[in-house]
Amino acid sequence: MKQVIREHLIDCSDPEKFVFNLICPECGTVWQSTPVAFSKAGEVPPTESKRVIYYLLYEREKQWACAKAVEEAVHCFNLCPLCERLVCNSCFLICQDIDMCLRCAEQLQETGEQVSFAGWATHEDHCGEKTG
Repeated sequence: MKQVIREHLIDCSDPEKFVFNLICPECGTVWQSTPVAFSKAGEVPPTESKRVIYYLLYEREKQWACAKAVEEAVHCFNLCPLCERLVCNSCFLICQDIDMCLRCAEQLQETGEQVSFAGWATHEDHCGEKTG
């Protein structure tokens, strides 16, 4: 699951901060990870050797921020075992026999309850935005 999330993350980082998005293919909801500031944000490397060091530090911190984003996203997305799409909690149903996304449930005429929004509550500033 974590590898699938990592593969779907959209890197929206800039020189100041690291941030990653996921878009639900079912409803278009955009989830955004908690932004993480780059430790050297705003600093201009005084030498070429410091520029190399800052670059390596940036890449290391970006990898860490990406891992943190994956850990956050695990609580907001589910992988449908039928169509293998990564969908947000509101597009994923807990069904009697097997949990699945809304599209698969509709096609198979299954019913169930939406995954609780409890996992989104800690990310309310970063979850639930609709794309225009």
